[in-house]
Amino acid sequence: MLKQYSFEKTAVQSFDAQTTLALKTEDLQVFYGANHAMHDANLGFPKNQITALIGASGSGKSTYLRSLNRMNDGIATVTGKIWYHGVNINEPNVNIYEIRKHIGMVFQRPNPFSKSIRENIVYALKANGMKSKADLDERVETSLRGAALWDEVKDTLDKSALSLSGGQQQRLCIARSIAMAPDVLLLDEPCSALDPISTVKVEETLLELQKQYTIIIVTHNMQQAARVSSQCAFFHLGHVMEYTSTGTMFSNPQIPVTQDYIAGSFG
Repeated sequence: MLKQYSFEKTAVQSFDAQTTLALKTEDLQVFYGANHAMHDANLGFPKNQITALIGASGSGKSTYLRSLNRMNDGIATVTGKIWYHGVNINEPNVNIYEIRKHIGMVFQRPNPFSKSIRENIVYALKANGMKSKADLDERVETSLRGAALWDEVKDTLDKSALSLSGGQQQRLCIARSIAMAPDVLLLDEPCSALDPISTVKVEETLLELQKQYTIIIVTHNMQQAARVSSQCAFFHLGHVMEYTSTGTMFSNPQIPVTQDYIAGSFG
């Protein structure tokens, strides 16, 4: 039987004045009708670092992640502030399509378009006004290189994306997202449907991409969180219980519920 834990939380991770935050939330709350799914989430995400969101199924981590680029619009009520470049992007007058150019999303299962590899990259670029073939070709190569996929597909760019392996499809989805040159990349369990070899490739890609992007990743795999992230937030029943450096999270968690989760007592 699952223990009953207090929702007395530890202090959230604090950053010095020299740390630039790419994104932060203040008192973020999410409601699905009468269901209060996320309570007062106050988190900041350092620029050019990977932050992992961990917790059991139903803890609220994916709900929180989807709120960061307004993916919950129309299905949930989200209150509180989401600060990006000094603008609260949770205001109703904010253009969510512009926001999603800057805060990209990669989902749990690979979802390439039923188009060629090339068209998966250039489709959104052309829709946003890029017409030059030279510019489009350059962005295709740059994005695929960024996702560590170029060398595997450079001779088959006009082949269907659906012919790629699952791991390649997921890296294509990452390439498609970074083709729009976002500042922040959100990933919702991007390796959950992949085999171990493909997972290693994606993790290596993320570690390289953090030099250019701020990455926030939801993962059920604690070993993955330990391997790739610098910061780690633990979610439990819609509450952010603890937020600290990843090393501290896994070696010295501060509260009983985090200790039990890290020890594998539930989840």
